[in-house]
Amino acid sequence: MRFQPVSFVALTDHVVSRITAVPGQIRVAVDGAAAARPGLLAEALMDPLRVLGRPVIHVRAQDFLRPASLRFEHGRTDEESRYSSWLDEGALRREVLTGDKVLPSLWNAETDRATRADYVPLPAGGVVVVDGELLLGRGLPFDLTVHLWLSPGALARRTPPDDAWSLPVFARYDAEVDPLTTADVAVRYDDPRHPAMRVA
Repeated sequence: MRFQPVSFVALTDHVVSRITAVPGQIRVAVDGAAAARPGLLAEALMDPLRVLGRPVIHVRAQDFLRPASLRFEHGRTDEESRYSSWLDEGALRREVLTGDKVLPSLWNAETDRATRADYVPLPAGGVVVVDGELLLGRGLPFDLTVHLWLSPGALARRTPPDDAWSLPVFARYDAEVDPLTTADVAVRYDDPRHPAMRVA
């Protein structure tokens, strides 16, 4: 694989161009560990898409986690649970990735309560951008996938100490899913000011 250094603005423009090349509704994943802050790229897509006449809804996968009683059934630092069952895949698929309406959020993981959000209509040319971790390799029906990859060293440096237990989870993700290869847009993101985008 070959990677080309780009600016954050150029990366954003490239993803916007990939999105707008698709007519009709499109569901986009911006995938990356929390340390990569995928939500920042997701937010950066909003205004350019709206200027181009594409209605857009931003959804955080963090708002589709399972209740704490299920996530922490085997303890708060169980690697297998974090990898495979923290995310409510069924709800994300049902409420966000299919149909002509989108539920922007389902569950507030901090309060451990339903958000009671209202559905938002998704027009014919609408775009849904979902940001979060470990989104690829699950068979979720995204039309375009973006992955922000951190080297093990950068991931360790940028992960808060109380979440360091999750580092093997992301090592497993790299090994099993290989998001740098499988994502439609793959980005080396050790320095967000100087990302490098896969070109071959």
